[in-house]
Amino acid sequence: MDNQVPAPRVRRKHRSLAQELVTELSERIRGGQLTRGDKLPTESAIMQEQGVSRTVVREAISRLQASGLVETRHGIGTFVLDTPSPSGFRIDPATIVTLRDVLAILELRISLEVESAGLAAQRRTPEQLAAMRTALDALIERAQNASDGVSSDFQFHLQIALSTGNRYFVDIMTHLGTSIIPRTRLNSAHLAHDDQQHYMSRLNREHEEIFEAIARQDSDAARAAMRLHLTNSRERLRHAHEEAEKQQA
Repeated sequence: MDNQVPAPRVRRKHRSLAQELVTELSERIRGGQLTRGDKLPTESAIMQEQGVSRTVVREAISRLQASGLVETRHGIGTFVLDTPSPSGFRIDPATIVTLRDVLAILELRISLEVESAGLAAQRRTPEQLAAMRTALDALIERAQNASDGVSSDFQFHLQIALSTGNRYFVDIMTHLGTSIIPRTRLNSAHLAHDDQQHYMSRLNREHEEIFEAIARQDSDAARAAMRLHLTNSRERLRHAHEEAEKQQA
């Protein structure tokens, strides 16, 4: 069935536009505004509603297809394929507020993303590798300009999940969104007793090692690089958590 198109609104202009659109359409599906069998608005309608280019819309639809939420029938349109049950797995990002919460999410990410990196190294396509590179370049550029790179950081990890070819990795990553990045809620550089620029340079090196392992399709190295990256983040925050508890005692 056709859905009414809300009034156009201005969207932020940055490289995560496609992911913002994925998140928004996913929320409509999960919230029941779009249900199984419903036809998505046309590309032109989405462009007008969201204030984005056709390229952004097509990229977002491609990601929704990869996650198994929609399918495109050539010459007809794009249709909702699945509506996740609201009674199923859920982590409310709004509840991730303390150091202990962030540490728990990092433990979940280690178990999830280490294997995700290994599978991505085996299965990634040249196009997916290029998308990873774009996200990583955006992250490095923002770090050099002392800008917030959370959206680019998340996009890099999401592209790895997409490259597994397994919709469930993508579902969990999309559900959590940028809340999985510790510095979304905490000043990680401060907690690590480090200069912000030096801290970001170290993170960028860790990301580069993950990318290079996936690029050469070395699954073991990709798993090891991802484990090192996430374990380093966990240990920095764990030490900060222990210090905070000592001060309170």
